[in-house]
Amino acid sequence: MGFFRRLFGRRSETITRYRIVQERGNGAYFYSGKKYRSDIVQACLQPYVKAIGKLAPKHVRRSADSVQVNPEPYMRFLLEEPNTLLTMQKMLEKIVPPLILSGNAFILIVRDGNGYPMELFPVPASDAQAIYRDSELFIRFVYQNGSVYTHKYDDLIHLRMHMRDNDVFGEDITRELLSLTDTVNTIDSGLKKAIKNSAVIRWLLKYTSPMHESDIKQRADNFAKNYLEVSNQSVGVAATDSKADIIQITPKDYVPNFPIMDSVQKRIYALLGVNDRIVSGTYNEDEWNAWYESSVEPIALDLQNEFTRKLFTRKERAFGNYIAFESSNLACSSIATRLNFVQLVDRGAMLPDEWRALFNMAPIEGGDKPIRRLDTATVEGGEPK
Repeated sequence: MGFFRRLFGRRSETITRYRIVQERGNGAYFYSGKKYRSDIVQACLQPYVKAIGKLAPKHVRRSADSVQVNPEPYMRFLLEEPNTLLTMQKMLEKIVPPLILSGNAFILIVRDGNGYPMELFPVPASDAQAIYRDSELFIRFVYQNGSVYTHKYDDLIHLRMHMRDNDVFGEDITRELLSLTDTVNTIDSGLKKAIKNSAVIRWLLKYTSPMHESDIKQRADNFAKNYLEVSNQSVGVAATDSKADIIQITPKDYVPNFPIMDSVQKRIYALLGVNDRIVSGTYNEDEWNAWYESSVEPIALDLQNEFTRKLFTRKERAFGNYIAFESSNLACSSIATRLNFVQLVDRGAMLPDEWRALFNMAPIEGGDKPIRRLDTATVEGGEPK
């Protein structure tokens, strides 16, 4: 808000923004992962965790005549080791579950006395509320251990999904997901009860004359030992005298059929943006690329935008500084696809070492310099130069 006031300098513009952004009711409520302890939900989250954890952030400085990668050592170390407890890979993996399930994930930026970022910490929040102080936005967090902290929004990298009604926070999928997981838990409970019921009474010996209780139990034990144990030498025929009638009891347990279970599982997959082949890891190259472009790349773009605008000032961004999250999704491509990239090497669009990295091969001498085939030289005056 202060930025708008400094930029426009007129109270009318400030009042307009007050009308657009709601300053009350902007609260987000997160949940610990305990309510989502379902094997299906965990299986759906794993492809996201692994794919986003493999994103490699780099500081890029682009000017009219050059492109520099990781020109500042402090930023390179921050992107490799955001704090003493986590590497960048583990920090990205840590923020994925709350982002997918609650629609929000926060990373706290710890700055030095000059305002440069020193460390990054994922915020373990169970509750978050937007607070405005003198037209400046703060976020009040209730941590999972009960502690309460308030941080400036400018010191938070805020990742969001499913933004609809709330001005600040993304919206979670709690209600939809919990209804489906409750159905799964009900089905699992029914299966457990059906298994337990397999040990109930299967046969009833009904005696026609009065007998002592100990005799009844002894005859039942003898019947079970002689005819129901698998290890006995019975020929599959049970015999008794006229003193007892043998009645077979067949329990009627309800077990959900496969189409119902499969339908619920597919609904959870659709809600979380995955499918069976992605979850099971049996995808081919085209299926992975389609899922990656539709589900992972939007998160990678959000990471890139938020890291850039929160780690750099507007002046630094004006000089071409930004954070790029590079993807290594070519690692799952086929050998034929990787071999086709040699055409980019011949034309100088890819370095030889970059192409060799697709095959996990070591760099070679001169591999960090672009090469070009003679028949692809620059054309001047209608003839190759």
